[in-house]
Amino acid sequence: MSYTCRNTLATLPRTQRGAPIVLGGDPKGKNFVYCNGNSVIIRNIDDPSISDTYTEHSQPVNVAKYSPSGFYIASGDNTGRLRIWDTVNKEHILKSEYTPFLGPIKDISWSADSQRMVVVGEGREKFGHVFMSDTGTSVGDISGQSKPINSVDFRPTRPFRIITGSEDNTIGIFEGPPFKFKMTKTDHSRYVQAVRYSPNGELFASGGFDHKVFLYEAKDSQLIGEVGSPAHTGGVYGVAFSPDSKQLLTASGDKSCKLWDVETRQLIATFQMGTQIDDQQVSCLWQGPHLLTVSLGGFISYLDVNNPLKPLRIVKGHNKPITVMCLNDDRTQIFTGSHDGFVTYWDAATGVNDRISGTGHGNQINGMKVVGSTLYTCGIDDTLRLVDLNTYAYTNVNDVKLGSQPRGMDIKEDRVIIATVKELLILEMGRKVGSLPVDYEPSSLAINPASGDVAVGGSMDNKTHVYVLTGNSFSEKATLDHLGPVTDVKYSPDGNYLAASDGHRKVVLYSAASYEPAHNKEWGFHSAKVNCVAWSPDSKLVASGSLDTTLIVWSVELPAKHLVIKNAHPQSQITRVAWLSNSSIVSTGQDSNTKIWEITGFPQ
Repeated sequence: MSYTCRNTLATLPRTQRGAPIVLGGDPKGKNFVYCNGNSVIIRNIDDPSISDTYTEHSQPVNVAKYSPSGFYIASGDNTGRLRIWDTVNKEHILKSEYTPFLGPIKDISWSADSQRMVVVGEGREKFGHVFMSDTGTSVGDISGQSKPINSVDFRPTRPFRIITGSEDNTIGIFEGPPFKFKMTKTDHSRYVQAVRYSPNGELFASGGFDHKVFLYEAKDSQLIGEVGSPAHTGGVYGVAFSPDSKQLLTASGDKSCKLWDVETRQLIATFQMGTQIDDQQVSCLWQGPHLLTVSLGGFISYLDVNNPLKPLRIVKGHNKPITVMCLNDDRTQIFTGSHDGFVTYWDAATGVNDRISGTGHGNQINGMKVVGSTLYTCGIDDTLRLVDLNTYAYTNVNDVKLGSQPRGMDIKEDRVIIATVKELLILEMGRKVGSLPVDYEPSSLAINPASGDVAVGGSMDNKTHVYVLTGNSFSEKATLDHLGPVTDVKYSPDGNYLAASDGHRKVVLYSAASYEPAHNKEWGFHSAKVNCVAWSPDSKLVASGSLDTTLIVWSVELPAKHLVIKNAHPQSQITRVAWLSNSSIVSTGQDSNTKIWEITGFPQ
């Protein structure tokens, strides 16, 4: 028995209002990097569906940058830990680890020879440090600025210089090595959010919260002039030079990006990115022919210089934990819903995705299922909503106010059964036609496709409750005891079994005919709470995902056999699992990633 991860449908960058993020570019032109939570995401710039993830940080990571040689990436986290790791091997072997200061690292820059590094941020004693990348030996002092430093860059040509942008509204200039404070530039009147040298090393640009962008001579740091008057109507979060140093790209909180001629400082093009708050632009990167920007919502746009009105491509997905997942009827599409209420649909074969449009829940989604051309979703806004899969948009027709928070949902024929924290509901054509108050708190719900029995997991009473549905009323048929809160219940597609997972690390298999345990083997190989279970289409295998980051596949016919996928979502609990086929599993995690696994050699 073996497994391979066929594809990772990667998370978007984690963003925060009022704070820039940093994109890192591969000097070989192949990839770009960004961060989300404890992970560094490496994505192919030509085909963003190809990605890799580095997960060895124990704290949230803020920035990752390639070395100019392209062989290493340096990543810095919230505690001030900097890790330098290999990009060539799949294992990403750690080369060095340093703690240049205690506090969040906000930006990193390498010298052109990959021998020196400078890191800046919000340290307790200092806001930056310069050192040798191989030994950690200090090669200078970053001082002279009185508040946290947001941005830093190494001059790519000799003599080496370092520039820094600080929250004290200044740009710091450092000469070396060894690097010493030379002067500050005080042209900005608010936080300096981005500083970058031109690739030819002759100029540098700065962008600030005062909406302004300035150009300077790299040689003597003299001000050449302001770009625009001002460049934007909102704070400037990112600046990036073209490879030939002749043009400058700027990204702003005014929801636009702009392209400027460096020599004349005149505007070439304006890219209006939208009208919503999430359309604020918080970063930009110019790598080869690609102009990338990131919105506050996390979307990565590839700008088209020839058509500023429409990006060449927009990479969408999630950047908040995924809470629900389901498949369409023929299992060719994956639907994922996140903690912030957004739903994304993915092509299971290619990973191509888009977001469901229209007025959704606006906050966490707790249940989701596709029936025909309709996607049903319920969320903690206490509503059931419908999505038309012909248009991939919420219809806002037949929306139902549920009265209390939903915890589980399933559908049989034209009836939607929902378990809320107070009651079980029966809905038909957008109307409540039946209900049953409950004195326990449900966690999940499933309908037997053969008999119509309804199973409800209890998160407070450690029981699975089974009901018979007669007309519009429920009657209890069986109560199944667990040693911990029941977290998920699922009937097998053939209706012969019920699988239930619990907080006591167990997956329990019941016969649906008698509701007795289906075998005497204990499925208890998880080391923490089991969050979710799912059945293979042929009803022979069960997959379970856990708080322990592990995915386990169990065999119904050979209950002593199981396959363990350790660290399926490293440092992240698994939130949902589903089967694309009898040998293919899709899993989602709190890390906002969706992964597709191929299972081979499992007894059938």
